[in-house]
Amino acid sequence: MIKKIGLLGVSLLALAAVQARAESWDMPMAYPASNYHSENGAKFATCVADATKGSLTITTHPGGSLFAGNDIKRAVQTGTVPIGERLISAHANENPLFGIDSIPFLATSYDASDKLWNAALPTLKEALEEQNLVYVYSVPWPPQGLYTKKDVNSAADLKGIKFRAYNAATASIASLAGMQPVQIEAADLSQALATGVVESFVSSGSTGVDSKAWESLTNFYDVQAWLPRDVVFINKDSYSALDDATKNAIMDCGAEASKNGETMAKDLTAQYLKTLADNGMKVSPPGDKLKSDLEGFGETMTKEWLEKAGAKGQSIIDAYKKAE
Repeated sequence: MIKKIGLLGVSLLALAAVQARAESWDMPMAYPASNYHSENGAKFATCVADATKGSLTITTHPGGSLFAGNDIKRAVQTGTVPIGERLISAHANENPLFGIDSIPFLATSYDASDKLWNAALPTLKEALEEQNLVYVYSVPWPPQGLYTKKDVNSAADLKGIKFRAYNAATASIASLAGMQPVQIEAADLSQALATGVVESFVSSGSTGVDSKAWESLTNFYDVQAWLPRDVVFINKDSYSALDDATKNAIMDCGAEASKNGETMAKDLTAQYLKTLADNGMKVSPPGDKLKSDLEGFGETMTKEWLEKAGAKGQSIIDAYKKAE
C-alpha cells in the first residue's frame, strides 16, 4: 500500500510538472470563423494540442476579434501575442518581397502560385526572421477577380470609382486606372459596401461570399489576376523558448495545414463563384479590352516591383521561370 501511495505521489508530481510547463497561445486571424482560412487555422491549433499532448494549446480568434487585420503582424512581432495569421502582401510597403504573390498575371493558377512561392520562400523566411518572426505555413486564396456595381468593358470605365485597396498591388491598380483607393480590412468590407465607401474591389470569390457582395454590387469579372497568400508566423522569442519536440510539432502541423488549406481553396473556388451567381451577380470573364488593359497594368507593376525588390526579387523571378 505504501508503495502504491508513493507511486501515486510521483505520478501526481509528474502531472503537476507537465501542467506547469503547459502554455496557452492566442492566435488572431482577420477573417470570419466560417472562412476556410479560419477553419484551417482551428484545425492547425487542434493538431498542435494533440501533437504536444496539451503542453501547448492555441486558441484562434477569427474575424479580427482580437486584433484588426492590419495590426496582427505588429502584435506578433512585438510579442503582444505569440502567433498570428496575416495576408502577407498587405505589408509590401515594409519589404517589397512580401508582395511577390500579388504581381498581376505572373502566377495565375494554383500550380504556378506554388512554384512562385517555393522559389521565394527561403528569401521570405529570412525577411520575416529579420522582423523577429518565424514562418510556419501559408495558404493561397483563390484567383483574384474584379467586383463592380456596373458593367465594365475597359479600364476607362473604372475611372473615379471608389476602390478597396488592401495591399500595394491593389493600390497600384487603383492609381493606374484612375480610381479612388480606400483602405478597408476584410472584416469591415460589408459595411463599406453597404454605405458606399467602396464601390469596387479586387479579391477572390471567397471574400465576395464572406461580404455578401451581391447586396451592393452586380458584377464579378474572373480576371484571375493573382493568388495572394495568408501566412502564419510566430514571434521569434516565443518560438525560441520552446523545446525541440514542441517546435517540431508546430512545424509538422504547419506543413499539414498548408496542404489542407490549399486543398480547401481548390475545392471551394468554383463553389464560391456559383454562390455569387446564385445570388444574382453576373459572373463572367473579362472582355478583350478590359483584359488587355489589366495585363498592361500588370506589365507596368512587374517592372516597378523589380525596381523595388532589386537583385533578390530578380533571383526569385528567375528561379520561378526555370521551374515553370
